[in-house]
Amino acid sequence: MATATRTPTEAPLPSRAPAPRPPRSALAVRVRRAVRYLGPNWYATVMGTAILASAGAELTGRLPGLRPWWVAIWSLSLVVLVLLAAARFLHWRHHRDRALVHLDDPATAPFYGCLSMALLAVGGGAVGVGRDVLGEGVAVGLGLLLFVVGTAVGLVVAVGVPYRLIAGRGAVRVTPVWLLVVVAPVVSAATGPLFVPHLPAGAGETLLFGSFALLGVGLLGTLVLLPSVFAGLVADGPPAPALTPTLFLVLGPLGQSTTALGRLADAAPAVTGPGLADGFGVLAVLYGVPVMGFALLWLALATALVVRARRRGMRFSMTWWAFTFPVGTCVTGAAALADRTGWGAYEVVAALLGAGLAAAWTVVAARTVLELAHGRLLAPPR
Repeated sequence: MATATRTPTEAPLPSRAPAPRPPRSALAVRVRRAVRYLGPNWYATVMGTAILASAGAELTGRLPGLRPWWVAIWSLSLVVLVLLAAARFLHWRHHRDRALVHLDDPATAPFYGCLSMALLAVGGGAVGVGRDVLGEGVAVGLGLLLFVVGTAVGLVVAVGVPYRLIAGRGAVRVTPVWLLVVVAPVVSAATGPLFVPHLPAGAGETLLFGSFALLGVGLLGTLVLLPSVFAGLVADGPPAPALTPTLFLVLGPLGQSTTALGRLADAAPAVTGPGLADGFGVLAVLYGVPVMGFALLWLALATALVVRARRRGMRFSMTWWAFTFPVGTCVTGAAALADRTGWGAYEVVAALLGAGLAAAWTVVAARTVLELAHGRLLAPPR
């Protein structure tokens, strides 16, 4: 009987084990862990930095020799925006559970409006300040891109966040933080007119009236929320010390709407008839003067309550960034009124608020870097 022989082709093939996964970089793991508790409120750092540059540029004629400083500050805001956008991408990719918790939290979800305002603040600063380093063509292109994206994000937030909170939770207490949801369209209204001179006449006119419509969206939303904010203060008393700085958020829509009307009045003559242009100019003064007066009144009240909270143990937190962007909008609003009315009192107000903004930003930015270096700002919430 013949013995069967195994040919080489019949030999068993060696099993191919899956290639081992490369070990994760220790740095990558640390970065993923670090961004787990990175909330949307961190975009306030971009807003506060960019508004300092823009407000400083508004005051350049009043404070000569500081233009290079404002350019450096705006460049820093652009860098921080890019870094934060990357960090938030990692947050959504690796910690989606935490991100969804933020969306359902009435105290955190309104801060998604800060993303829109961060994009708009950097985009507006690109035209006024960034052109010194980017060139006018690149600066306008970058600014328009950030304006379009920021406006779209702001409108989605203005509808989506209130719907998600109201439909998902029922009764929700209105706090100053809720103003972040509706103020973004006002920031768009103040940013859009900056691009009107760089567009063809038809597109410029569309942008002008579109910005005016955005002002209505945010301003009327603010008028709906402000009575509830003040009623809450009267009924429940001052916020907790850590939340007291959020009272400064009320200044944002007040100063920004004044700024928006001033810029609309400046841009209107180039794309509208003399009748409408004059109307924008009159409206900017008739609206801006009383609203700026109320803004200064609220500034005094909020400052007094912050001093009270400080005496009761208020410590540093990210809410301190509320001392920057809202005050910066009042700087640009007062500067716009000074240019349009010629009244010297607004020059003084703009200069004093600008000095206060610079001091607040210096303190808050330094404390943020220090606390971040010690790992306290990104620690798990207690």
